[in-house]
Amino acid sequence: MTTTATPPLVETRAPVRKRARGQRRWYRLISPIVLLVAWETASRTGVLPEEKVPAPSLVVRTGWRLATDGDLTVHLTSSLTRALIGLAVGGGLALVLGAVAALLRLGDHAIDPPVQMARMLPHLGLVPLLIIWVGIGEELKISLVALGSFFPLYFNTYAGIRDIDQRLVEAARTCGLNQWQRLRHVVLPGALPSIFLGLRLAIGAGWLSLVVGEQVNAQTGIGFLMMEAREFSQTDVVVLGLLIYALLGLLSDVLIRFAERRTLTWRRGLQAT
Repeated sequence: MTTTATPPLVETRAPVRKRARGQRRWYRLISPIVLLVAWETASRTGVLPEEKVPAPSLVVRTGWRLATDGDLTVHLTSSLTRALIGLAVGGGLALVLGAVAALLRLGDHAIDPPVQMARMLPHLGLVPLLIIWVGIGEELKISLVALGSFFPLYFNTYAGIRDIDQRLVEAARTCGLNQWQRLRHVVLPGALPSIFLGLRLAIGAGWLSLVVGEQVNAQTGIGFLMMEAREFSQTDVVVLGLLIYALLGLLSDVLIRFAERRTLTWRRGLQAT
């Protein structure tokens, strides 16, 4: 009597889970599409005055026109350059200082108190002082982005390292791991979830800071484009600039989420039902 082997249960369920995850990702597009349709309908029926809130179709046509002329590319490249440099400076300092303050007692005493005091100051309120220090050129925009991104990443790096269970470190020491190996195999993996969270918050704060910075004596950038459009009452260009900032922030968050999933494959968090 012959028997038919039953395929492993994991192999039959894995494609189903992948399809379900793909369907859930598409579900996330429903609410934005509904909002866009409602916005377009309200604008076309006169519920929303066109001179106050232009229809999405008009904003898209304006964006296409600016992209065809090449103006949008110039302003977008300038904004991205400022954001990347500011995030690199502020994020790099946050990671280094957060790690030193969390790992070394001397670093904790020397670094954390000044940072705790400085975080109570609204960095956007420091614009007048920054203008005196660095002027009104590119340094001001980059400094604002660096300040905005520094604090979220610093505090999440600090908290992520300090929240690691000390018993895990002691167990690694007992197993013969040296200090560098403990940092690599215990401290870094344990702190990565908090670091990724801090990075997502830092990018959001960096974009917010850039909006303000590009409205101060800028000649290029999405913020400059919006300020110039305000002078001529071009509401469609202003709304386009806001949508570009929103899309850049969303794209940044999606990329960080993707990197987080790839890096933290060992971590299984609570799934929504």
